[in-house]
Amino acid sequence: MEQALPAERHRRILDLLRENTVVRVSALSEQMGVSEVTIRRDLEALERRGLLERTHGGAVLTQRMRSEPAYVEAVARKPEEKRQIGEAAAALAEPGDAVYLNGGTTTLQVFRHMRAPGLKVITNHVGIALEAAAHDVELLLLGGHYRAPSNSVVGPFATDALRRTHATKAFLGVEGVSLSSGLTTPVAAEAEIARVMIEQTRGQVIVVADHSKIGTVADFVIAPLDQVDTLVVDAGIGTEYRDRLAEAGIEVLVARELAEAVVRG
Repeated sequence: MEQALPAERHRRILDLLRENTVVRVSALSEQMGVSEVTIRRDLEALERRGLLERTHGGAVLTQRMRSEPAYVEAVARKPEEKRQIGEAAAALAEPGDAVYLNGGTTTLQVFRHMRAPGLKVITNHVGIALEAAAHDVELLLLGGHYRAPSNSVVGPFATDALRRTHATKAFLGVEGVSLSSGLTTPVAAEAEIARVMIEQTRGQVIVVADHSKIGTVADFVIAPLDQVDTLVVDAGIGTEYRDRLAEAGIEVLVARELAEAVVRG
């Protein structure tokens, strides 16, 4: 097997990743009969092509998101995980904070669980505005072009208004969190809203995403990971990816672990 061509090894590595999502260098070396050095070179080559992301001792498959799910479909996906994430993230808001919340189903859960007094919420999320009457918050709803898939408004009206504000924290939902590609989304206008929110934040940038978004890459870049302070995710996140994110300087908070700690405390 030592004489296997690199292209053949690459194909086999990708096949194994599609089956298992994660592969280990040691296992690949043994299975293919080549050195670990050779396998690492293979993984480096595949990472350069955007097909995987290396981790300690292995690699994880890069998932591609080509299109945006409809809002009603997104609501039905992983609702309990999103509720847990929303509850854990909302606890990071402090009395008197001015916070950004962008469009999406997870940020709606963050808003529903916010309890800190004196909050000012700045958002393009129409669903949040519709629920604001039941919450003791001051809310600024941006104007702009309405997008049903995200139940939010986007465009120059929204971004111009954002640039006349600042927030102490941003809570951002995204479609992709990738070590190599950063934060991504399949819609350019949504990426622009999130990008401006990051630029205008004078405190923590907090990303809220269920584990299916981890390792996913969509077409439009919001920001590199070095602009993120905290990721709030559910327990489905893989240990390898969690460790790599932590090494990148991101505080990774797992919602269920936080809830269990509160109960124990």
